[in-house]
Amino acid sequence: MATDSRGPTLSIVIVAWNSSAELGRTIPPLLAELSAGDELVVVDNDSADRTPELVAELAPEATLIRMRENTGFAAGANTGAAAASGELLVLLNPDAAPQPGFGEAIRRPLADARGWGAWMGLVTAGGGRVVNTRGGVLHFTGIAWAGGAGEPIERIEPAEVPFLSGACLALPRATWDRLGGFCGRYFLYHEDVDLSLRLRLAGERIGIEPAAVVDHEYEFSANPAKYRHLERNRWQTLLRDYPAPLLALLAPALLLTELGLWAAAIAGGWARLKWDAGFDVLRSLGPALRERRAIQDERRIEAGEFAAFLTPELDSPYLGAAGRIAPLRWGLRGYWWIVRALLRAPDHP
Repeated sequence: MATDSRGPTLSIVIVAWNSSAELGRTIPPLLAELSAGDELVVVDNDSADRTPELVAELAPEATLIRMRENTGFAAGANTGAAAASGELLVLLNPDAAPQPGFGEAIRRPLADARGWGAWMGLVTAGGGRVVNTRGGVLHFTGIAWAGGAGEPIERIEPAEVPFLSGACLALPRATWDRLGGFCGRYFLYHEDVDLSLRLRLAGERIGIEPAAVVDHEYEFSANPAKYRHLERNRWQTLLRDYPAPLLALLAPALLLTELGLWAAAIAGGWARLKWDAGFDVLRSLGPALRERRAIQDERRIEAGEFAAFLTPELDSPYLGAAGRIAPLRWGLRGYWWIVRALLRAPDHP
């Protein structure tokens, strides 16, 4: 571990589950980026492999928290953050290996006084050859994906982004505490979207620091359980975070999206998971609406400002051919133009 001091102290929080192979790649370069006063907190979600033993071997000074069950990424991150003491909290995936200079770069938005409430590093893939995400993209229906996935690594400037990736997410500890961390009910997926939107609703700006690079061992997977998590948490985010004027204007589009997703679920063999996701949303409707009241009471921006970072495009490589259907593409653009005009949304910064 490095011994020099480079600004605010870091608390790196990693949530692991059967991650021994990934942590063997991530921990050594991470330790080289830490300074005196920094710390590593690893939350092990009841792994069946050697994850706890490997952490103890590679990083004996780390705080290791062993859970008795798999609580998911969101709740695990909350547990790790509660045990952390650094001024700057950094959530890092177990398979996101920091590259040289990460420790200094992830602190840079604070040192440069950019006024960001939170930020992310540049997440690469393929051994650093391509982008995994340079900031999430959020469709106005709540469908979200990694921005720039598969693009070659070129010059990327610090900039605001629609939402931050939980693969490498940094924010001051005080900000995390004020927000109450992740919503543990999400378990997995979309928790970073929800946190980013709550930051924006509170009047905060969020961005990417491209000099803070982590290389992610990422392979897109559409395992069956993922569909249930994604659909449930998309609706949780819509219900919790979208301002009422925006939700009202989007109601027809959300209804049509449901019909389209049901057709896709039936054709793709995941209709039961779509059904289960709907019941999950209904079961948590009471807590979600109570949380919505608290979130919206703290809102510091108008609905139009919130809408400025949403998109009508469905151009993710993960969404198949839907975004290339010309009538659908132009229909979404026209609908969104009307919504933005009614909300007086400013142009994307």
